[in-house]
Amino acid sequence: MSRSKRKWDHIEFALSTGQKRIAGFDDIDFIHQSLPDSAVDQVKIETEIGGLTLSSPILINAMTGGGGEKTLKINQELAMAAAETGLAMAVGSQMAALKDPAERESYKIVRQENPKGIVIGNLGSEADAEQAKRAIEMIEANALQIHLNVVQELTMPEGDRDFRDALRRIESICKNVHVPVIVKEVGFGTSRESAAKLAAAGVSAIDVGGFGGTNFARIENERRERLLSFFNGWGIPTATSILEVKAEETGVSIIGSGGIQTAFDAAKTIACGADAAAMAGYLLKILMSEGHVQLIKEIHTLHEELAFIMAALGAETIKDLQRAPFIISGKTHHWLSERGINTKVFSQRNI
Repeated sequence: MSRSKRKWDHIEFALSTGQKRIAGFDDIDFIHQSLPDSAVDQVKIETEIGGLTLSSPILINAMTGGGGEKTLKINQELAMAAAETGLAMAVGSQMAALKDPAERESYKIVRQENPKGIVIGNLGSEADAEQAKRAIEMIEANALQIHLNVVQELTMPEGDRDFRDALRRIESICKNVHVPVIVKEVGFGTSRESAAKLAAAGVSAIDVGGFGGTNFARIENERRERLLSFFNGWGIPTATSILEVKAEETGVSIIGSGGIQTAFDAAKTIACGADAAAMAGYLLKILMSEGHVQLIKEIHTLHEELAFIMAALGAETIKDLQRAPFIISGKTHHWLSERGINTKVFSQRNI
């Protein structure tokens, strides 16, 4: 199967498999504040990721590119929405364009439609420093994502089977490119042990890519004759993964992603310790079913609702929201307790 055909298969399967409410956010409950001493018009949602200043903590995460005219149109319309709403946007893996110059336009269109915005490049962990430089140059990227997708590759019929030296290549990329490097899981979550290794390698940010959003094991299983069904439920739920990575205290920026569908999810993502909340599947579904004008309206609504939530908590800034008290229950509480993370500190803190 061609890489282009596989890219479009991923889009179609992502839309058809959908997302379930299993990212762990239902285990997070904010503690209500009757006297928040706040006002919606005083709320500021600017944030920082790896030294980059973002006007919004909501980020359009990597989805596609390299799949011909169809993926070019998706990236074009996502970029139009990003430009209109001030969102940073990541492209899908650019390896397709590095191997086939004909696919470059499906990525370059993002910078063309959003010449002044934050655009993030993307490559897999098989990439070397020279390929990273070419990917950055291709779209004049402000940052570069390196995605980790071991379980997806293992489930993919034609996927990679050798994952040695990935950390060494990431470290080399960090040393040899001039933009922040973000390492992103693709839906299986990032553990505190992995976060520590990535921080030591010099990454600027970690996108936890938790379990609970688009399920790439399930997508790849749709393309297999013999299913590896044990991978369909594999991973660390998003809320748990953010709390694990934050507990490691690496000092690197954290992006929460994986099943984030609402402003309430985004608020909980940030309260758990993330500096931004990245969305992909939810935004793609709106774009494909209702068009980019409706997508722009939805993003504006997300910003408005996030401001309402922050005002209710007495949080005027993203830093304030990261100190909002909440209770952890259910599977998330059990997981963190077993991992030696003190959950009580989150209920005792205050803005």
